[in-house]
Amino acid sequence: MRIIKETHIKFMSQRRASFILSLFLILAGIGSLVMKRGPKLSIDFQGGTLIAVQFTQPMEITQIRSALSTVPVDGRVIDLSKEEMKHFGGETNVAIRLTPRENEGEQFVQSVITHLSSSFPDLVPEDSKDFILTIEKVGPKIGAELSGKAVMAIGSALLLILLYISIRFEFIFALGAIVALSHDVLITLGIFSILDYEISLPIIAAFLTIVGYSLNDTIIIFDRIRENIKSNKRASYIDTVDKSINQSISRTLITSLTTFLVVFILWVFGGEVIHLFAFAMMVGVIIGTYSSIYIASPFIVLLHSGKHTK
Repeated sequence: MRIIKETHIKFMSQRRASFILSLFLILAGIGSLVMKRGPKLSIDFQGGTLIAVQFTQPMEITQIRSALSTVPVDGRVIDLSKEEMKHFGGETNVAIRLTPRENEGEQFVQSVITHLSSSFPDLVPEDSKDFILTIEKVGPKIGAELSGKAVMAIGSALLLILLYISIRFEFIFALGAIVALSHDVLITLGIFSILDYEISLPIIAAFLTIVGYSLNDTIIIFDRIRENIKSNKRASYIDTVDKSINQSISRTLITSLTTFLVVFILWVFGGEVIHLFAFAMMVGVIIGTYSSIYIASPFIVLLHSGKHTK
């Protein structure tokens, strides 16, 4: 039993509008990235020290900044009030990210924690283990290495996809898939930049998952196009593409909806650790479904028209 009845939508007649919409979203994201001088990278890529602490009562970030404006370390006073600070999981929990410093050791981090606890003696748990939730340290060299590997992972994935689709289908199909996948990653990255969300290692994993998910939908439509071209060579290319998308639309939308519901539940109930990963996946499922229909297929129509015009 088909949940969605047979459709006869002229998707290719809407390709100009879809290209304009995608171009607007991509340019908005690139504009945000340029204004902010690149994406907001987490400690995984920038390096530094992340200190997460828990107070017994809600704390204002301004209070933390005021306390950390004068931190005594080895006989000198350091101003840490401009470091990045934010709440997570509630207003009693505060995360402080310290930028890398020369000769920074465990003593420096301990001095920051000691000063913070002594600044609010009545708001700190009696057991120090309950006050310090986590301390993570990543060196700047490791952060730079991780950034390079993250870019290499996405680039390698796109290159292998180009090779695979070129062999299984045609080269213009491979170009259509790469354009659609790049479109998905750029828009998701742009949304993260506009919302000022951090790019961490789990988000890179989400990007790669988005690439795989979007590619799956795209290949199913491409396979339909190839079969319909073989079965009816007299039909126009645009009509064949429209027919192929209509034949696949039911499966595509149902798969996307069920996947979206799962990641939406993770986003709502998964907690702080998985929150941004689930958000990236939600955006990716929506954009990936859209690009499979309105970017990949119209792009191969454009390439096919140009090929036969020459």
